[in-house]
Amino acid sequence: MTRSLASYKYYDFVMAAFVTVLLCSNLIGAAKAAQVTLPVLGTVTFGAGVLFFPISYIFGDVLTEVYGYGRDRRVIWAGFGAVLFAAIMSMVVLALTPAADPFNTEYQTHLNAVFGNTPRIILGSVTAFWCGSFVNSYVLAKMKLAMQGRHLWMRTIGSTICGEFVDSSLFYVIAFYGIWSDSQLVTVMVAQYILKTSWEVVMTPVTYKVVAFLKRKENEDYYDKDTNFTPFQLKV
Repeated sequence: MTRSLASYKYYDFVMAAFVTVLLCSNLIGAAKAAQVTLPVLGTVTFGAGVLFFPISYIFGDVLTEVYGYGRDRRVIWAGFGAVLFAAIMSMVVLALTPAADPFNTEYQTHLNAVFGNTPRIILGSVTAFWCGSFVNSYVLAKMKLAMQGRHLWMRTIGSTICGEFVDSSLFYVIAFYGIWSDSQLVTVMVAQYILKTSWEVVMTPVTYKVVAFLKRKENEDYYDKDTNFTPFQLKV
């Protein structure tokens, strides 16, 4: 018998954390191309949001591993709705005529500079996030069945490699093609992909601890044996 969502102690908290990371990483750091100088590699250019966005994939791994694909699917749709609302809100706020005083006139300029590209960023992030997250969850669920629950590290890293490839291939092209130069676009895309997947490797010990904690506390270790893997439903 399938357990109700209300019977889980921590599922809602993981969902809230996932949506928070998703919103912040897409709205705060997505538009900034940052640089860092590394030994051997030299100067590396990357999207600032890459420092935090991979955490959402870690949450996705945890959700699928512990609660199953169907429950992670609900969280993905919750994130989709949150980002879409943020996009609509930003467009409405930018469209409103500012008060006729020096502060608000200048403030409107700053808002336009930071969020003026929001529609394209949101289109890119929603499309890339939706596709990449479902690929990540699907691959992990299928690998768990194939490996009979063994080798968690291989499943989390393998699913992230697939999901982040889809995400990285879509986001920057949709959001910044024609705004950044082609060379910068490719450089940032490649750096983003490498950094995001590297994040998963570095965070593997933390993922192990969180998964073990939740499995123990929730008394759950879900296998998607009879799961309908369509992304177009909310039913578990």
